[in-house]
Amino acid sequence: MNASSHDATPKQNGNGGKRRVILLSIAAIFVIAGLVWLALWWFVFSLRETTDDAYVNGNQVTLSSQVTGTVIAVLADDTQRVEAGQVLVKLDPTDADLALAKAQSALAQAVRQVRQQTQTAAQYASSVAPKREELQRAQADLARREPLLAEHAIAPEEIAHARQAVADARSALDAAQSQANAAHALVDDGDLAANPLVQQARAAYREAWVAAHRNAIVAPVSGYVAQRSVQVGSRVQPGQPLLTILPLHDLWVDANFKEVQLKHIRIGQPAEVRTDVYGSDVIYHGKVEGLAAGTGGAFALLPAQNASGNWIKVVQRVPVRIVFNASELEKYPLRVGLSTEVKVDTHDRSGAVLAQATASKAIAKTDVYTSDAVAADAAADSIIQANMGH
Repeated sequence: MNASSHDATPKQNGNGGKRRVILLSIAAIFVIAGLVWLALWWFVFSLRETTDDAYVNGNQVTLSSQVTGTVIAVLADDTQRVEAGQVLVKLDPTDADLALAKAQSALAQAVRQVRQQTQTAAQYASSVAPKREELQRAQADLARREPLLAEHAIAPEEIAHARQAVADARSALDAAQSQANAAHALVDDGDLAANPLVQQARAAYREAWVAAHRNAIVAPVSGYVAQRSVQVGSRVQPGQPLLTILPLHDLWVDANFKEVQLKHIRIGQPAEVRTDVYGSDVIYHGKVEGLAAGTGGAFALLPAQNASGNWIKVVQRVPVRIVFNASELEKYPLRVGLSTEVKVDTHDRSGAVLAQATASKAIAKTDVYTSDAVAADAAADSIIQANMGH
């Protein structure tokens, strides 16, 4: 009995030592894991903000007509790509062509009318010199006769007739001068194309020309067609939406961060974007372009009335715009509305919370309509030249 009891004591001590080592090892593992987690939190997780409440957004350009008309052709459909300046919808040109023909005739008539006025002014001007000569002759005749009256060499009636002739000649000269002045008032500058009558007709012609060419509705930007509602035979009005063009080369992400996440987010901070469509294998690299001026709830159609009824606090979210790297977006195209996950690196917190500088360039622009005015001017000038005469 004594021998067996002495053998059991060392065995129990050995098992207790092993248990203690295991427990200490487990405790050390937890301590190390805690330290690693603390280090990760301090150096990594605390320096970034993430959200999966983020969606791809972009410009949605609504195509509409600038004139009233009936649709005779639709040249693009949903999902198709279009280029800026490409004709997408055609309207019946009959009414516009008739108005253009009338305006063309009116411009030609205005040019010829001004030419006629110029000739009339020259004719009236040429009649002034003979009237002036007649006055000079009448005055000379009166001057010769007046000395003879004192010598009683002529009758007083002759002097009266001479004086009446001078008065009549002066009146005729004044009338001719007034007619010449009135005629020249219409054509004083001498430039037929700059005459107000011609300019008025020219403006009416340009308006009719532009209206006629706007029967071909062109794409203001390049992109992809969506939400086509226009149909052949429809009567469209100015401003009526016909279809939407999405320029998918210029997209961004609206990441809706919680208000408690905005403390360290700054403009210019780098960001990573993962999309559900490509998964975690494709990472887009971008940056914070700006923070919205209000929460999503503040701009809702029916904003919350927190000052009335029972109030429950709801954590608000603020849209933060993340812009893409253009080359990555071109390699992996996206669509408007796709879900994304955004991670913003907030290590550098020196940037501004709100934009400090005003916009220095156009956010979006198109040049497809500028050619209309240039072509209209050229057409009007050709009509003026054709009716100038020799």
